[in-house]
Amino acid sequence: MLARNDSLVTEFILAGLTERRELQQPLFYLFLMIYIVTMVGNLSLIILIGLNSHLHTPMYYFLFNLSFIDLCYSSVFTPKMLMSFVSRGNIISYVGCMTQLFFFLFFVISECYMLTSMAYDRYVAICNPLLYKVTMSHQVCSVLALAAYVMGLAGASAHTGCMLRLIFCSVNVINHYLCDILPLLQLSCTSTYVNEVVVLIVVGVNITVPSFTILISYIFIITSILHIKSAQGRSKAFSTCSSHIIALSLFFGSAAFMYLKYSSPGSMEQGKVSSVFYTNVVPMLNPLIYSLRNKDIKVTLKKSLFKIQWRTMF
Repeated sequence: MLARNDSLVTEFILAGLTERRELQQPLFYLFLMIYIVTMVGNLSLIILIGLNSHLHTPMYYFLFNLSFIDLCYSSVFTPKMLMSFVSRGNIISYVGCMTQLFFFLFFVISECYMLTSMAYDRYVAICNPLLYKVTMSHQVCSVLALAAYVMGLAGASAHTGCMLRLIFCSVNVINHYLCDILPLLQLSCTSTYVNEVVVLIVVGVNITVPSFTILISYIFIITSILHIKSAQGRSKAFSTCSSHIIALSLFFGSAAFMYLKYSSPGSMEQGKVSSVFYTNVVPMLNPLIYSLRNKDIKVTLKKSLFKIQWRTMF
């Protein structure tokens, strides 16, 4: 079936974000700037956390992994998206499309579970502070991070494996700027029933499990914060969670909005535009949220910049 699939369609055409020619150049520079900020922001966090031993704690270990995921996640589709603004025929091979789909799903599912691990870390830090070092040991953090990547691998493999069984006929224009599940299913000339069942199961699991875990964690966190007697103590406890709450809201909120748009009849164009926030803006905002609202990161960044300036002067 794979050979038959390849013999029918060897390449796809990505329609891109818009067909309006007057918007192509402004959008190219806009998304190029977003991509540069995303790369610089996430790479800076990775280097900063990696080189400073006092940031080698569970919270920053998960933040390190989150920045790594966002760095890779953006690089899966943004270069191809930028090409769609400057080239008339944005062609991607069948193999390239399936590869892009796999890594896009791998990183987005991994991010779901990495954010879940960060919620659990905040739960232990606030609800069981005396047992924090024991509970969030290096081994536990490694297992949680590994589990996030394993879930990403399992979900991406399930979706991509089911996509490979489909046959694509004469229509090969993907109404999107990346190879995503729903736009590809619309092009299939064979039954997509199995794929739809897999989407229902895998997406259901990858939304329900993280959402339920995060919700339970924050119910306990908020309860513990409300039991703190001093206003200063409550403020300090809440400040350690505020960045994570913002990141969670942006990621899950924008993702839910995108898929709700897709599920409505005749709303593919609106869904494609709304997915920009989910795929491009969130990876850019994450390092800004965690650096601008985190005292340790700001202090460490200032010290690192001072050291670099001192070395260049002498």
